[in-house]
Amino acid sequence: MAPRSFWKGYLKLSLVTCPVAMATATSDNEKVRFHTLNRNTGNRIVSRYVDSVTGKAVDEDDEVKGYERGEGDYVMLEDEELDAVALESTRTIEIEMFVPRDSLEWVWFDAPHYLTPNDTVGEEAYCVIRDAMAASGMVGISRLVMYRRERAVMLEPRDRGIVLWTLRFGDEVRDEKDYFEDIETKPVDAKLMKLVRELIEERTKPWDPEMVSDPVQDKLLDIIASRKKGRKPPARAKVEETSAPGNVINIMDALRKSLSREKGVRKR
Repeated sequence: MAPRSFWKGYLKLSLVTCPVAMATATSDNEKVRFHTLNRNTGNRIVSRYVDSVTGKAVDEDDEVKGYERGEGDYVMLEDEELDAVALESTRTIEIEMFVPRDSLEWVWFDAPHYLTPNDTVGEEAYCVIRDAMAASGMVGISRLVMYRRERAVMLEPRDRGIVLWTLRFGDEVRDEKDYFEDIETKPVDAKLMKLVRELIEERTKPWDPEMVSDPVQDKLLDIIASRKKGRKPPARAKVEETSAPGNVINIMDALRKSLSREKGVRKR
């Protein structure tokens, strides 16, 4: 059963409008979560804001946003001032422009959401916008208030629906050239390339979500189950430390040994 939508509003393109609903495409609800407790009483510990100088608790009405312009020197901004620069509507996704889908790289993508029509009357308008984007290879760019923050978003047609990605802002993405520019660009040895491609072929498998399962989560659940039954948690398995390689590595020999081992494992 699909999870309930957490947001309802309107998708708008010029004068075309349709009601839509949005749900997160990912979830961490199944993750093991912990509370911090007082060991002596077993009660939960609660956090509160305190003044960093006086150490006294601060009432919610006295909390205010501040921008640090110097050491210990802040400009205070009231909620009304912050609201004045926010979007006029928090319930309308107005597509402001379109860009080619292949012009946006992965580094800009933040979190995916499923955007669906919210009534049968507006479904036709939804489908027309979806199919037109798919046919032209375009995605829509808009802005939306989500999680108490204004976000840039991308709308991408996907099968019968639309996926809405929140996008990172320009000042949040670092230039890859700062990291990759000094890497050598000379061509690699053809023999080495052949061996690595063979190794890749040996390890190639169809995608399966189990490939990204969380082993730590499973172990935590085992510990919790043992505690519930009054048993001691399973002992931690010993892990062999991998020694650091020497400075001189014969890549050709290492690749040949790797291929030989991979083929041996496949035969077994």
